[in-house]
Amino acid sequence: MTFHHLGLATDLLRAVAEQGYSEPTPIQQQAIPAILQGQDILASAQTGTGKTAGFTLPLLQRLKTTPFQGHRAPRALILTPTRELAAQVSDSVKLYGKYLPLRSAAIYGGVGIVPQIQTLRRGVDILVATPGRLLDHLQQKTLDLSHVEILVLDECDRMLDMGFIHDIRKILAVLPSSRQTLMFSATFSKPIQQLAHTLLKSPTLIEVAPRNTAAEQVTQIMHPVDRDRKQELLAYMISFHNWRQVLVFTRTKHGANRLAEKLTKDGLKTAAIHGNKTQAARTRALNDFKQGKVRVLVATDVASRGLDIDHLPYVVNFDLPNVPEDYVHRIGRTGRAGNEGKAVSLVCRDEYPLLKSIERLLNRTIAETVISGYEPTASLQSDVEPPNRKQSQQPRSNRANSQTQAKPTRSKAKSGGRDRKRLHTA
Repeated sequence: MTFHHLGLATDLLRAVAEQGYSEPTPIQQQAIPAILQGQDILASAQTGTGKTAGFTLPLLQRLKTTPFQGHRAPRALILTPTRELAAQVSDSVKLYGKYLPLRSAAIYGGVGIVPQIQTLRRGVDILVATPGRLLDHLQQKTLDLSHVEILVLDECDRMLDMGFIHDIRKILAVLPSSRQTLMFSATFSKPIQQLAHTLLKSPTLIEVAPRNTAAEQVTQIMHPVDRDRKQELLAYMISFHNWRQVLVFTRTKHGANRLAEKLTKDGLKTAAIHGNKTQAARTRALNDFKQGKVRVLVATDVASRGLDIDHLPYVVNFDLPNVPEDYVHRIGRTGRAGNEGKAVSLVCRDEYPLLKSIERLLNRTIAETVISGYEPTASLQSDVEPPNRKQSQQPRSNRANSQTQAKPTRSKAKSGGRDRKRLHTA
């Protein structure tokens, strides 16, 4: 199947072809025809599967066939959880709609509101927004949403996780009830299903990947290590294996800043991105990372969604997330669009319960290797290992030999750990 089979207009097919795409992804194959037919949809797809184009292309076509009348008030509203995702979705709208007489704009916090007001006064057809800044405009009466025909909730599970449900309900209250609603989520959690039940009318359900699973193109591995040696091990891996582009996740903003400073002192060009950074600083750090000016980008979970980085080869969980689903979102930054990627987790003893929760969510065991010279002083399983957990035994001779090795390129199976294959760290 090609994009020509999906019923898209010539102007849209031209824009798609210029990006080098000829065959739609599974989410696009299912979502585009349903949206063109005016159906509400609830779609679940892993990041990097092309879902943005999956709703952008048919949205553009539907607006194209019904030209605006009078003042240009938004006829399509796309809500996203973060500034970065709003900017990227807006870029996609402009990219695919470049040959259409439609105007689009993005409004989000962290930047001045006056230029946004001026843009809205000139009129837009498609508005991409974060909930908080959208409410600011509604309160200042600088925005009219009474003409919205299509509502898109992108990464709606993340918006719920971030506490936007009340903001979303306030926004929904001023939208026309006759609209078409499209919900996109990485997971079909119960809250998402409950929200869908209240918003969608006879929706088409689209699910192109197993629930709560990580991309198949991502190789996952974990390294047991003491907490106070994580930074040293991370710097060693990046330097030894000559990783040129690494996205590292920490649990806190302070931790992100501290790690970025230490890696910079180790000679690794590093930047941090999190909620306390201004939008200008976040945009600059992300652009420098994409362009190769920055080798390591340290981020909190504010960046686990919506970061569109082509061919990102490595994601590192410096801290495991408290919410298992966030692990899936984090590692979804790599292995996108059919490319291979590697997700590395540095796990200390007190994070073992978090690891167990992630493995239960994935319904799989994440491969473990211990890097010689960075062996943890205590087993991950100490005091928390379930009694029925299988124990693997490393031959005594191998254990003895491993103690004398320097930092090698190969890792060894963990003594007294879980049944895991011996894997190379490269």
